[in-house]
Amino acid sequence: MSDRQVPSRLVLLSALGLAGVVAAVGCVASQSPVNSKDQDILTAQAGTTLGVYSGRHYNTDKQLYARFTASTGIKVKLLEGKDDALIERLRTEGKASPADVLVLVDAARLDKATDMGLFQPIRSAALQRDVPANLRDSKGRWFALTRRVRAVVVNPKLVNPASIRTYADLANPALKGKLCLRNSKSVYNQSLVADQMILQGEPATRQWVKGMMANVTQPMFTSDTPLARAVAQGTCGAALVNTYYVARMLSGEGGATDKALAAKLRMVFPKPAHVNISGAGVTRHSRNAAAATRLIEFLASPSGGKGYAEANNEYPLKGYGNNPILKRFGNFQADGVSAEQMGAKNKAAVQLMEANGWS
Repeated sequence: MSDRQVPSRLVLLSALGLAGVVAAVGCVASQSPVNSKDQDILTAQAGTTLGVYSGRHYNTDKQLYARFTASTGIKVKLLEGKDDALIERLRTEGKASPADVLVLVDAARLDKATDMGLFQPIRSAALQRDVPANLRDSKGRWFALTRRVRAVVVNPKLVNPASIRTYADLANPALKGKLCLRNSKSVYNQSLVADQMILQGEPATRQWVKGMMANVTQPMFTSDTPLARAVAQGTCGAALVNTYYVARMLSGEGGATDKALAAKLRMVFPKPAHVNISGAGVTRHSRNAAAATRLIEFLASPSGGKGYAEANNEYPLKGYGNNPILKRFGNFQADGVSAEQMGAKNKAAVQLMEANGWS
């Protein structure tokens, strides 16, 4: 969840005028001919209202939902909130829940919702095509919508960016007193540790965590943006952050001061880089599973996914997109660990962190 989390709120995204909807649906149909039976299904879905619980909270997301409504006639009733709160709400509501789609940030949260039986498996040729296999659940219960990279930001006046080649380099004693980190409650750090456990094994990951803890002298941070500021200000020399936090600062979204601070940072992608996701699935008790699947297909498509990624300066499911700020960071080599594997390893990662001083 980002620093700019807002209180939960309910938003009804109304369909456009009937004539506009009919025209848009007709346009979609003309591009991809369907038989009469399929057309009847599409027509029947028009007018359906989907309940969407989302851990994301960007105005551009709402614009995408409105586009979906305009092209399908399917309305979206959106409830935004913190991921864990939405998971608990959905669990408590059970069969009475109005939610048809659950959107969550990070593989660990998607795995948590899966373990609680909150998703139903779906089959979709479009999702099989548009979502790489390592970015979706093997049983079709959830699918990635965007990619997010946990990289290293460096103050080049304090740390030579060329000295950071892999995550293991953060345990180098040369960084003692210069490394700052977010606390172990950060699901982003938990997933990174899970990722390293899968790639490097538990003993090597344990030594890596111990080495980093020996280098940290500042109190642990609770969010990525203050962490990036601290590196830019020289309080720290290097830190782990998700790239989109720095991209937001560079965009000027947080004001001129943040933009100026971010300009002092160097983004370093360890080789290979840890990639996490935001993703969505159809809820277990959805009464509109077919229409819900259409929404997820739209959000994961190259067209819809482009907007979903750009909303938060994230990377699309494939390639690097056209975001000018992300292009400044350069390309990265993903380590290929599946989101499903990372989610399943979360509990073990938390235990390893806590046992080796990452508080």
